[in-house]
Amino acid sequence: MTGINRRELGLGLGAATLSAALGGRAAAAQAPGTGPGTAAASAKDALSFPADFLWGCATASYQIEGAVKEDGRGETVWDAYARTPGKIADGSNGDVACDSYHRYAEDIALLKALGVKAYRFSVAWSRIFPSGSGKPNQKGLDYYNRLIDGLLAAGIEPHMTLFHWDLPTGLKGGWQSRDTALAFADYAGFMAGKTSDRVKHFMTVNELRCFTDLAYWNGNKAPALRLPMDQVNQVRHHGVLAHGLGVQAIRAQAKAGTQVGLADNATIFVPAIETPEHIDATRKAMREENAMFLTAIMEGRYIDSYLAAQGKDAPKVQAGDMAAIGSALDFVSLNVYTANTVRAADTPGGYEILPHLANSPRMASPWLNVSPEALYWSIRLVSELWKPRKLYISENGCSADDPVAKDGKVYDADRVMYLRNYITHMHRAAREGYPIAGYFLWSLMDNFEWEDGYTKLFGIHHVDFKTQKRTPKLSADWYRELIRTNRLV
Repeated sequence: MTGINRRELGLGLGAATLSAALGGRAAAAQAPGTGPGTAAASAKDALSFPADFLWGCATASYQIEGAVKEDGRGETVWDAYARTPGKIADGSNGDVACDSYHRYAEDIALLKALGVKAYRFSVAWSRIFPSGSGKPNQKGLDYYNRLIDGLLAAGIEPHMTLFHWDLPTGLKGGWQSRDTALAFADYAGFMAGKTSDRVKHFMTVNELRCFTDLAYWNGNKAPALRLPMDQVNQVRHHGVLAHGLGVQAIRAQAKAGTQVGLADNATIFVPAIETPEHIDATRKAMREENAMFLTAIMEGRYIDSYLAAQGKDAPKVQAGDMAAIGSALDFVSLNVYTANTVRAADTPGGYEILPHLANSPRMASPWLNVSPEALYWSIRLVSELWKPRKLYISENGCSADDPVAKDGKVYDADRVMYLRNYITHMHRAAREGYPIAGYFLWSLMDNFEWEDGYTKLFGIHHVDFKTQKRTPKLSADWYRELIRTNRLV
């Protein structure tokens, strides 16, 4: 299943044997000069992560908070979408979800019990500006101040995401309108000015492809439109523009020492075989297939092949847009769940993306093909292509069926398998010296999973949605031990 299996990684072997084996494999996998080639883990324990590696958990506002009509919160596209019959698999919505708006102290306690040192959460834009712009709502800001202060009191760093899909419906035209990007910048600057005395890591937007392509082209996420390609490309442009203007606004308003990045679900590719020609093809695929999002952000331009492919449908770009989109970042965060396999091929791009087979291993969600190598190759390819200062994995996790046992516990050994294999490949990236600084597991707890409602569960804590009781799963116990020892377990 994995490119480096447990036997190859030397679980059960001596540290010296493992170190030699990994060193040899890394050298064989990399062409001269393509990787940093520095050991990042302690030589005393080849299974360890760097001493300052940051372990955390992640959530999103609409998926956990509930309280959708309390304290001045405005309506979002997901409120409207979830109330539309037939749109959510089980007919549910996020009106209550995990009720974290009222139970945030319980959730901080879960984080503290795990031993994590960071929590990635998102702010509901409509709690701060109920219609997306205009006069700020103090009660909404008060909630996030309580959350931030509670995290810091527990010794947990807050990592704030400013937009995780819950767009205020008061922003007319949504992402079809350039004004939405401008409104986002105002909101981002406001939040930075109010919270950067305590929050030192801001992510502008989460998963550009999801709130643009999947929402305005495929139509399976709110607001569920199916636009022609020229309008889709303009929506994409407004999304990356919002990110860039948001970076500029945060830097203008934030206190000294604030770091700014984004959380992107770039399409990830892994080589069919770790040979120079297939690795080179994979690098090409990574740049080309993410041309409208991460490539544009990291290079400050739309590459020629993308513009040529779009032709008359290419986005309309105003003066200064690309400079804003390419604003320098302090870190890049990646949401990594699955990957596509690439081989070198005699095609215009020099690569071919191989199809997922019907019997390919996958988790409970049909889209979640198991690709543990994705964590290594996402880090390596982004590092080699664009040389970011620092990288985080802002999301990684999986859905599972999660039956509750007679003793009330969830023994999700399949999720433990998934996490162990993926994190093993992240460990490889750390050992090879790529700038991976931290990992946020998705998710802290079961929650509202967008169009799947509550039928797909990603949490390492079980939530009884009738009583709101949180119970650690086997995966929480496993993650706690990983954090405690800071080494593969």
